[in-house]
Amino acid sequence: MHTQPDPHLAGQRRQLIRWLAAMACTGGLGAARAATPSAADATAGLRAALEFGAKAAVAQLGRTDGFLANPLVHIPLPDTLQRAAKLLRATGQGKRLDELETAMNRAAELAVPEAQTLLIDAVKSMTVDDAAQILRGSDTAVTEFFAGRTREPLAEKFLPIVSAATEQVSLARKYNAVASRASRFGLLSAENANLQQFVTGKALDGLYKMIGEEEKKIRQDPVATGQAILQSVFGALKK
Repeated sequence: MHTQPDPHLAGQRRQLIRWLAAMACTGGLGAARAATPSAADATAGLRAALEFGAKAAVAQLGRTDGFLANPLVHIPLPDTLQRAAKLLRATGQGKRLDELETAMNRAAELAVPEAQTLLIDAVKSMTVDDAAQILRGSDTAVTEFFAGRTREPLAEKFLPIVSAATEQVSLARKYNAVASRASRFGLLSAENANLQQFVTGKALDGLYKMIGEEEKKIRQDPVATGQAILQSVFGALKK
């Protein structure tokens, strides 16, 4: 199942492109240096792009079906339950499995809006060196930047929200009881030993992934003038 494009976000993305173009043309990037902006100017452009990407990712994920209906970030049942799913469904537990998977994704949707302030603070703290590392790095450089700055504090914010949402499902409590014992005997990875921590980790993975996807869209915007400006702005840090 695919989520529908958000026309509001598309409009905001076009506004960002126009803003970068205006910066270059009116002197915000330095009129004499518009063709080859400085590293500081390029960093400002990247900050704008990443702040937009962070807000867009939060808006897309922090709503009903933001995780549940998005195949890029949908949170599946832990491996242990997936392996047992056939047997559980054969014994009439299918509805409970479905309820748990839905609750896991709903929990992530509830938690994600808590991320926006920390993400924007991370963007504002970005240095020229940070920006250069992102632009010279791999396709996961944006994800790594945000995860490095925000994963630990966001996990603390997400966990109680995720816990409150998933503990309403009886199967979640039963899973934790069994998984905890299995983990002590080395039969289950630490990641899968607690359902709430599992969902929190997957919610953060999905958030960072969508920020990276938004950043790619901004760079690859089909508006030719926007593409040219982005190449000029970001190119200054790739040299």
